[in-house]
Amino acid sequence: MVRSQLCQEFGAEVSLFFADFSRLTEVHRLARQLLDALPRIDVLINSAGLHSTRRIITEEGHELVFCVNHLAPFILTYKLIPLLRASTQGRVIQVNSQGHRFGGLNLNDLDWKKRFYAGLRGYGASKTAQLLSVWEFADRFGTGVTINAMHPGEVRTAIGSNNGPLYRWYQRNILSRILKDVRISGESLHYLAAAPELAETTGQYFNRTHREKPAPHALDRRVGQLLWERTLEVTGIDEAL
Repeated sequence: MVRSQLCQEFGAEVSLFFADFSRLTEVHRLARQLLDALPRIDVLINSAGLHSTRRIITEEGHELVFCVNHLAPFILTYKLIPLLRASTQGRVIQVNSQGHRFGGLNLNDLDWKKRFYAGLRGYGASKTAQLLSVWEFADRFGTGVTINAMHPGEVRTAIGSNNGPLYRWYQRNILSRILKDVRISGESLHYLAAAPELAETTGQYFNRTHREKPAPHALDRRVGQLLWERTLEVTGIDEAL
Protein backbone atom coordinates (compact mmCIF):
# COMPACT_ATOMS: atom_id res chain seq x y z
CA MET A 1 0.00 0.00 0.00
CA VAL A 2 1.23 3.50 -0.85
CA ARG A 3 -0.19 6.66 0.68
CA SER A 4 -0.53 9.72 -1.52
CA GLN A 5 -1.37 13.37 -1.02
CA LEU A 6 -3.36 13.64 -4.27
CA CYS A 7 -6.33 15.15 -2.44
CA GLN A 8 -4.53 17.68 -0.25
CA GLU A 9 -6.82 20.45 -1.40
CA PHE A 10 -9.73 18.52 0.12
CA GLY A 11 -7.89 17.66 3.31
CA ALA A 12 -8.07 13.95 2.46
CA GLU A 13 -5.50 11.21 2.09
CA VAL A 14 -5.52 8.67 -0.72
CA SER A 15 -4.25 5.14 -0.20
CA LEU A 16 -3.04 3.31 -3.29
CA PHE A 17 -3.02 -0.47 -3.59
CA PHE A 18 -1.36 -2.14 -6.57
CA ALA A 19 -1.87 -5.45 -8.39
CA ASP A 20 -1.09 -6.88 -11.82
CA PHE A 21 -4.47 -7.92 -13.25
CA SER A 22 -2.80 -10.43 -15.54
CA ARG A 23 -1.86 -12.45 -12.44
CA LEU A 24 -4.89 -13.73 -10.57
CA THR A 25 -2.78 -14.59 -7.53
CA GLU A 26 -2.03 -10.87 -7.22
CA VAL A 27 -5.70 -9.98 -7.53
CA HIS A 28 -6.53 -12.40 -4.72
CA ARG A 29 -3.75 -10.81 -2.66
CA LEU A 30 -5.12 -7.33 -3.38
CA ALA A 31 -8.59 -8.39 -2.24
CA ARG A 32 -7.17 -9.67 1.04
CA GLN A 33 -5.29 -6.40 1.57
CA LEU A 34 -8.43 -4.36 1.03
CA LEU A 35 -10.46 -6.58 3.34
CA ASP A 36 -7.85 -6.06 6.05
CA ALA A 37 -7.43 -2.31 5.51
CA LEU A 38 -10.94 -0.96 4.94
CA PRO A 39 -14.06 -0.91 7.13
CA ARG A 40 -16.39 -0.68 4.12
CA ILE A 41 -16.59 0.13 0.40
CA ASP A 42 -19.28 2.53 -0.76
CA VAL A 43 -18.46 2.38 -4.48
CA LEU A 44 -16.38 -0.16 -6.40
CA ILE A 45 -15.61 0.86 -9.99
CA ASN A 46 -13.95 -1.84 -12.08
CA SER A 47 -12.38 0.21 -14.85
CA ALA A 48 -9.09 -1.48 -15.79
CA GLY A 49 -9.30 -2.78 -19.35
CA LEU A 50 -7.16 -4.11 -22.17
CA HIS A 51 -7.39 -4.66 -25.92
CA SER A 52 -4.86 -6.80 -27.74
CA THR A 53 -4.54 -7.41 -31.47
CA ARG A 54 -2.86 -10.77 -30.86
CA ARG A 55 -3.46 -13.72 -28.58
CA ILE A 56 -1.29 -13.61 -25.47
CA ILE A 57 -1.36 -16.24 -22.74
CA THR A 58 -0.54 -15.16 -19.19
CA GLU A 59 1.95 -16.92 -16.91
CA GLU A 60 -1.02 -18.63 -15.26
CA GLY A 61 -2.39 -19.90 -18.58
CA HIS A 62 -5.25 -17.50 -19.34
CA GLU A 63 -5.91 -15.45 -22.46
CA LEU A 64 -4.69 -12.00 -21.44
CA VAL A 65 -7.68 -9.82 -22.41
CA PHE A 66 -10.21 -12.21 -20.88
CA CYS A 67 -8.11 -12.38 -17.73
CA VAL A 68 -7.75 -8.61 -17.26
CA ASN A 69 -11.24 -7.58 -18.39
CA HIS A 70 -13.33 -10.34 -16.81
CA LEU A 71 -11.54 -12.70 -14.43
CA ALA A 72 -9.67 -10.09 -12.36
CA PRO A 73 -12.62 -7.74 -11.71
CA PHE A 74 -14.82 -10.78 -11.02
CA ILE A 75 -12.46 -11.80 -8.21
CA LEU A 76 -12.40 -8.31 -6.72
CA THR A 77 -16.16 -7.92 -6.86
CA TYR A 78 -16.81 -11.33 -5.35
CA LYS A 79 -14.19 -11.07 -2.60
CA LEU A 80 -15.12 -7.52 -1.57
CA ILE A 81 -18.81 -8.22 -1.05
CA PRO A 82 -18.46 -8.09 2.78
CA LEU A 83 -17.14 -4.51 2.54
CA LEU A 84 -19.86 -3.51 0.08
CA ARG A 85 -22.53 -4.94 2.38
CA ALA A 86 -21.00 -2.97 5.27
CA SER A 87 -21.86 0.25 3.42
CA THR A 88 -25.21 1.95 3.81
CA GLN A 89 -25.76 1.38 0.10
CA GLY A 90 -22.85 -0.23 -1.74
CA ARG A 91 -22.60 0.22 -5.48
CA VAL A 92 -20.55 -1.68 -8.08
CA ILE A 93 -19.99 -0.25 -11.55
CA GLN A 94 -18.46 -2.39 -14.27
CA VAL A 95 -16.96 -0.18 -16.97
CA ASN A 96 -18.03 -2.21 -19.97
CA SER A 97 -18.10 -1.30 -23.66
CA GLN A 98 -20.20 -1.30 -26.79
CA GLY A 99 -17.44 -3.64 -27.89
CA HIS A 100 -19.43 -6.44 -26.23
CA ARG A 101 -21.48 -6.39 -29.44
CA PHE A 102 -18.53 -7.95 -31.30
CA GLY A 103 -19.34 -11.24 -29.54
CA GLY A 104 -16.69 -13.95 -29.49
CA LEU A 105 -17.52 -15.70 -26.21
CA ASN A 106 -17.25 -19.49 -26.42
CA LEU A 107 -17.51 -21.38 -23.14
CA ASN A 108 -15.61 -24.29 -24.65
CA ASP A 109 -12.72 -22.10 -25.79
CA LEU A 110 -12.30 -19.21 -23.35
CA ASP A 111 -8.56 -18.98 -24.07
CA TRP A 112 -8.88 -19.17 -27.88
CA LYS A 113 -6.89 -22.38 -28.22
CA LYS A 114 -9.21 -23.81 -30.89
CA ARG A 115 -10.07 -20.67 -32.89
CA PHE A 116 -8.21 -17.99 -34.77
CA TYR A 117 -7.80 -15.04 -32.43
CA ALA A 118 -9.19 -11.71 -33.63
CA GLY A 119 -8.55 -8.73 -31.38
CA LEU A 120 -12.03 -7.22 -31.57
CA ARG A 121 -13.73 -10.56 -30.93
CA GLY A 122 -11.37 -11.34 -28.07
CA TYR A 123 -12.25 -7.98 -26.56
CA GLY A 124 -15.94 -8.60 -27.27
CA ALA A 125 -15.77 -11.97 -25.52
CA SER A 126 -14.30 -10.42 -22.39
CA LYS A 127 -16.90 -7.65 -22.27
CA THR A 128 -19.73 -10.10 -22.95
CA ALA A 129 -18.53 -12.22 -20.05
CA GLN A 130 -18.36 -9.15 -17.84
CA LEU A 131 -21.95 -8.25 -18.71
CA LEU A 132 -23.24 -11.78 -18.15
CA SER A 133 -21.65 -11.72 -14.69
CA VAL A 134 -23.44 -8.44 -13.87
CA TRP A 135 -26.85 -10.09 -14.14
CA GLU A 136 -25.68 -13.00 -11.97
CA PHE A 137 -24.17 -10.74 -9.31
CA ALA A 138 -27.35 -8.62 -9.26
CA ASP A 139 -29.46 -11.71 -8.49
CA ARG A 140 -27.13 -12.81 -5.71
CA PHE A 141 -26.42 -9.50 -3.97
CA GLY A 142 -29.92 -9.09 -2.58
CA THR A 143 -30.84 -5.71 -1.10
CA GLY A 144 -28.24 -3.16 -0.01
CA VAL A 145 -25.76 -3.62 -2.87
CA THR A 146 -26.33 -2.76 -6.51
CA ILE A 147 -24.29 -3.55 -9.61
CA ASN A 148 -24.58 -1.98 -13.06
CA ALA A 149 -22.51 -1.83 -16.23
CA MET A 150 -21.77 1.21 -18.34
CA HIS A 151 -20.27 2.08 -21.70
CA PRO A 152 -18.07 5.13 -20.97
CA GLY A 153 -18.50 6.75 -24.38
CA GLU A 154 -16.09 7.12 -27.29
CA VAL A 155 -13.27 8.84 -25.44
CA ARG A 156 -9.51 9.24 -25.69
CA THR A 157 -7.73 6.72 -23.47
CA ALA A 158 -4.50 4.74 -23.68
CA ILE A 159 -6.28 1.42 -24.26
CA GLY A 160 -4.59 -0.44 -27.09
CA SER A 161 -1.25 1.33 -26.67
CA ASN A 162 0.30 -2.05 -25.90
CA ASN A 163 -0.21 -3.10 -29.53
CA GLY A 164 2.92 -1.75 -31.18
CA PRO A 165 4.03 1.37 -33.09
CA LEU A 166 1.56 1.11 -36.00
CA TYR A 167 -1.43 0.88 -33.68
CA ARG A 168 -0.10 3.73 -31.55
CA TRP A 169 0.35 5.88 -34.68
CA TYR A 170 -3.25 5.19 -35.68
CA GLN A 171 -4.40 5.93 -32.15
CA ARG A 172 -2.45 9.19 -31.94
CA ASN A 173 -3.11 10.56 -35.43
CA ILE A 174 -6.54 9.21 -36.35
CA LEU A 175 -8.53 8.10 -33.30
CA SER A 176 -7.49 11.00 -31.10
CA ARG A 177 -9.08 13.43 -33.56
CA ILE A 178 -12.52 11.87 -33.45
CA LEU A 179 -12.73 10.70 -29.83
CA LYS A 180 -13.99 12.88 -26.97
CA ASP A 181 -12.47 14.07 -23.71
CA VAL A 182 -12.41 11.44 -20.97
CA ARG A 183 -14.06 13.86 -18.55
CA ILE A 184 -17.45 12.93 -19.98
CA SER A 185 -16.83 9.39 -18.75
CA GLY A 186 -15.89 10.65 -15.31
CA GLU A 187 -19.06 12.70 -15.09
CA SER A 188 -21.13 9.67 -16.09
CA LEU A 189 -19.42 7.48 -13.51
CA HIS A 190 -20.04 10.07 -10.84
CA TYR A 191 -23.74 10.06 -11.68
CA LEU A 192 -23.98 6.28 -11.54
CA ALA A 193 -22.03 6.18 -8.30
CA ALA A 194 -23.85 8.94 -6.43
CA ALA A 195 -27.30 9.68 -7.89
CA PRO A 196 -29.95 9.09 -5.18
CA GLU A 197 -32.51 8.01 -7.79
CA LEU A 198 -30.28 5.02 -8.65
CA ALA A 199 -30.08 3.72 -5.09
CA GLU A 200 -32.11 0.62 -5.95
CA THR A 201 -31.23 0.31 -9.64
CA THR A 202 -29.32 -2.89 -10.31
CA GLY A 203 -28.57 -5.28 -13.15
CA GLN A 204 -28.72 -2.58 -15.84
CA TYR A 205 -26.57 -1.55 -18.79
CA PHE A 206 -25.97 2.17 -19.32
CA ASN A 207 -24.58 3.97 -22.34
CA ARG A 208 -22.96 6.68 -20.22
CA THR A 209 -26.05 7.70 -18.18
CA HIS A 210 -28.80 6.32 -20.42
CA ARG A 211 -30.17 2.83 -19.98
CA GLU A 212 -29.72 0.70 -23.06
CA LYS A 213 -30.40 -2.87 -24.09
CA PRO A 214 -27.25 -4.94 -24.62
CA ALA A 215 -26.76 -7.31 -27.54
CA PRO A 216 -28.94 -10.46 -27.33
CA HIS A 217 -25.98 -12.78 -26.76
CA ALA A 218 -25.10 -10.78 -23.61
CA LEU A 219 -28.57 -11.40 -22.19
CA ASP A 220 -28.54 -15.21 -22.39
CA ARG A 221 -29.00 -16.18 -18.75
CA ARG A 222 -28.36 -19.87 -19.41
CA VAL A 223 -24.92 -19.02 -20.78
CA GLY A 224 -24.44 -16.59 -17.90
CA GLN A 225 -25.08 -19.27 -15.30
CA LEU A 226 -22.67 -21.66 -17.00
CA LEU A 227 -20.07 -18.90 -17.27
CA TRP A 228 -20.53 -18.13 -13.56
CA GLU A 229 -19.62 -21.69 -12.62
CA ARG A 230 -16.67 -21.74 -15.02
CA THR A 231 -15.40 -18.42 -13.68
CA LEU A 232 -15.57 -19.63 -10.07
CA GLU A 233 -13.59 -22.70 -11.09
CA VAL A 234 -10.98 -20.79 -13.11
CA THR A 235 -10.45 -18.12 -10.45
CA GLY A 236 -10.22 -20.61 -7.60
CA ILE A 237 -13.12 -19.16 -5.62
CA ASP A 238 -14.94 -21.70 -3.48
CA GLU A 239 -16.75 -19.52 -0.95
CA ALA A 240 -20.53 -19.33 -1.12
CA LEU A 241 -21.92 -15.93 -2.05
